[in-house]
Amino acid sequence: MNCSFDLVHYGELLAAARQGGYRFAFFDRPPEPGDLILRHDVDLSLQAALELASFETERGVSATYFLMTEGEFYNLDSARGVSALQTLRELGHGVGLHAVWPKVALDDRFDPVFSWHNPDRHFMQETVDSAVNAMHSPFGDWYRSDSNQYWRHGCPHEQLARGEFERLQLLVHPEIWVYPGATMRETMLSMLDAERKRRLDQLAKDKIDLS
Repeated sequence: MNCSFDLVHYGELLAAARQGGYRFAFFDRPPEPGDLILRHDVDLSLQAALELASFETERGVSATYFLMTEGEFYNLDSARGVSALQTLRELGHGVGLHAVWPKVALDDRFDPVFSWHNPDRHFMQETVDSAVNAMHSPFGDWYRSDSNQYWRHGCPHEQLARGEFERLQLLVHPEIWVYPGATMRETMLSMLDAERKRRLDQLAKDKIDLS
């Protein structure tokens, strides 16, 4: 199996989880043996999040998408942002807050769960009242991440297929899997190419004359 960062292999990861007997869970209760919690921190691209969300729903899979209100790359209050949040809900996914330290401003757009953006060790597990920190125990006790297009402990598909994790929180960043690239640099350049086209379309809709 080719452990590339693309939707083909992401589908294989999901199939491996089913083979291993895992059930897809949310952050609405303490994790139990056999739970696989799919977490998506949406750092850069709402479009990538929507594509991954549709891909999962088509396969009967539910995940939690953590969206930013203070990010530099998208505006959750824009019409596009509001539509993206609604679509994620309609597809059956959870929506948490991807918070920027030290502010956690949860409102009715979000489930009572958050993750820190680019967390340092000294605040990674910091909590707030009436909300779950995705990295706080017990949720963060069994954890794997694809950060910067790299599995620190290797691609988990074989361990998932064998059911080796008692339970697992799997952090997957949508941009890494939706846009093509063998390295993080290549993937980010692909994302920027797609973003350029989207911005040109926005300019045209805003009646900007580029002739």
